[in-house]
Amino acid sequence: MASGNSYFDDLRCKPEVIDPPQNEEMVDVGEHVSDTAQSALKPNVTVSSSVRELLECPVCLNAMYPPIHQCSNGHTLCSGCKPRVHNRCPTCRHELGNIRCLALEKVAASLELPCKYQNFGCMGIYPYYNKLKHESQCVYRPFNCPYAGSECSVIGDIPYLVSHLKDDHKVDMHNGSTFNHRYVKSNPHEVENATWMLTVFSCFGQYFCLHFEAFQLGMAPVYIAFLRFMGDDNEAKNYSYTLEVGGNGRKMIWQGVPRSIRDSHRKVRDSFDGLIIQRNMALFFSGGDRKELKLRVTGRIWKEQ
Repeated sequence: MASGNSYFDDLRCKPEVIDPPQNEEMVDVGEHVSDTAQSALKPNVTVSSSVRELLECPVCLNAMYPPIHQCSNGHTLCSGCKPRVHNRCPTCRHELGNIRCLALEKVAASLELPCKYQNFGCMGIYPYYNKLKHESQCVYRPFNCPYAGSECSVIGDIPYLVSHLKDDHKVDMHNGSTFNHRYVKSNPHEVENATWMLTVFSCFGQYFCLHFEAFQLGMAPVYIAFLRFMGDDNEAKNYSYTLEVGGNGRKMIWQGVPRSIRDSHRKVRDSFDGLIIQRNMALFFSGGDRKELKLRVTGRIWKEQ
């Protein structure tokens, strides 16, 4: 829909996800769908595209949730975008006021829609006002690519991502629950905020990602190694791992629980949930004249009983 006004066009170019507001006047449809009904696909459940368009905010293009606002001419707008348009209807430019579109809110409450992750295996049908919450927690929602060396936008299930890492990112793949890796860099002073290595391990019928990289911790350059689990957090908690690094008669040992790849690489790194080695200590472990990084990181993954 053309607005004829660059201001509103600009707003549409910058959509943001608006969570359904927790409003006491919100239509309460409740979780009236049983677990059995949620997991079974209901036949002949269709919602026309025209109805979906009615529930689409003309500014952010997201689905609208109560309170849904309308102008005196009946054009609707979501509550999140109303402040952004300075109380002017983006369609006809009339003043918005505080008119609720209760009819459209009730239409929405009567709808049941399939989960947007239907193509990934979710066969549930959910009330309109419960659909967004379900999708944020759906066990079938795809995973983001765990590769940290570049901004990769690929999503998919675990088997697809494993193939993607191997074929597109050329990641090293290993079988077994123990590892012994050597990281060498001729001039370690040139690597700051740089991802170095991702290795994928297959064991216990699962896949794990071992990350090793350099980054700045405040003003201090450090190295960090940590493990991520290719699956959900509730499964990741069934495993533990150790990492060990050392040299010149000294060693450091880290023991932890792998983080799910639902948590981004940056989130795990910035929470310092792994083996952290100061650069001076890493060069000490490397021996020699400390001008070349030569670290040997060993480790083990095991399943908790």
